[in-house]
Amino acid sequence: MADKKLKVTLSKSLIAQVPKNVAIAKSMGLRKIGQSVVLPDNDATKGQIRLINHLVKVEEV
Repeated sequence: MADKKLKVTLSKSLIAQVPKNVAIAKSMGLRKIGQSVVLPDNDATKGQIRLINHLVKVEEV
């Protein structure tokens, strides 16, 4: 069975966000609004997404 992947897209600005949330988004590779990255579907990624779910949109790939 193939590894699952998640497509994470930054949908809101990082300006005026809590510094911890900005650091999480940048560590995921998200810099600009509309930018997408494909990440593995594991517990670490899901934890990061849970913390910044108000800033991103997530799709299964």
